[in-house]
Amino acid sequence: MAFFDDDLLLSCGEAKRIYDDIKDLPIIDYHCHLDERAITENRHFADPGELWLSGDHYKWRAMRLCGVDEAYVTGSRTYKEKFLKYAEVLPKLAGNPLYYWTHMELSRLFSVDIPLNADTAEEVWDRVSASLSGMGAADMLSRFGVEYVATTDDPFSALDGHGDIGGIKVRPTFRPDRCFTEGVDKALLEDKLDFFISKGCKLADHGFDGFSDTSDLEWLIRKCYEKGVILQLHFGTFRNINSKAFFSIGRDSGFDVFRDSISTDALAKLLDKMCSVLGGLPKIILYPLNDVYLRAVCAISGAFPNVLVGAAWWFNDTVCGIRRQLETVAEYAALGTNTGMLTDSRSFSSYVRFDFYRRILASYLGELCEKGEYDAAAASDLARDIAYRNIKEALGL
Repeated sequence: MAFFDDDLLLSCGEAKRIYDDIKDLPIIDYHCHLDERAITENRHFADPGELWLSGDHYKWRAMRLCGVDEAYVTGSRTYKEKFLKYAEVLPKLAGNPLYYWTHMELSRLFSVDIPLNADTAEEVWDRVSASLSGMGAADMLSRFGVEYVATTDDPFSALDGHGDIGGIKVRPTFRPDRCFTEGVDKALLEDKLDFFISKGCKLADHGFDGFSDTSDLEWLIRKCYEKGVILQLHFGTFRNINSKAFFSIGRDSGFDVFRDSISTDALAKLLDKMCSVLGGLPKIILYPLNDVYLRAVCAISGAFPNVLVGAAWWFNDTVCGIRRQLETVAEYAALGTNTGMLTDSRSFSSYVRFDFYRRILASYLGELCEKGEYDAAAASDLARDIAYRNIKEALGL
């Protein structure tokens, strides 16, 4: 098999057939950390190092794992020096999603189909640099077929960069974590949520460690229910575990991990309480960071209306992690109701993750068909639902 050929991650004939039916579907990215102004301005990147290494903590973490000095990660070295270091360590990342994503980005955006390593780094740098000169952030999204982007925004954001930009719907997501921590007045927060909705917001998001104090979360669930906003709950994070690195480099820099335990009992009690009080629930999408708890979360989703299990999140968006998520949702919930992939990314080239996901989804369903365990005639329709139609319907697009 050739290096990263057209059949990458497609395990059988049925997988290839299903993938052909979903590969060109538009992309709805309902959770990311992109800068909407960069899309509005069609911002250009000076070079491959800036594009890849200016804010990607996935790559930073991988470089540290391979012993790269921090000067080449977040430090004072030039972007080219950082790129060359990344190229040098990339061959060490066999099976890591970064190895897939990096080469998929090179191929899809820049028509570079050679392995990136220390020997090819200069050639790749030159070829990508030449292509970048005529390609901005919005251009990249258009190449990937992105239809809808939900950025993640502080409640006090001005939201002056959102709108319909070059055929792409760029909409805000209400993210109140900081305001809860700082004790911002709830009446003011509700005014801000109404302002977000007036700007096309259809989603709220709350990221938190556990369920020790749920009063703020209860308020958010209530308001999402009242206003018809979808709520995404990302939980089980253990932030900034390296204190020295946090104080010298800062947050969101690759020093967050997942909790060894979360209380799924507390999650069930919270949903039960709010369902009883409100008479129902908003549409809630759950993302446990430690996928040891995925079975329990899937089971809980079946006990309440409008509760779904989200994509394999963060540390779990690997080949095996996505496969595990598909298998677990299929066995403990209902795979056909799943809302598919998202980027959760700050990188404009990260939309290859949708192709990555669609290939794994096609292989999972294709293998069931090949073994006679699922109706082949239904597989493509199911794959379209998961890859595109379910989230489109949920957002009312």
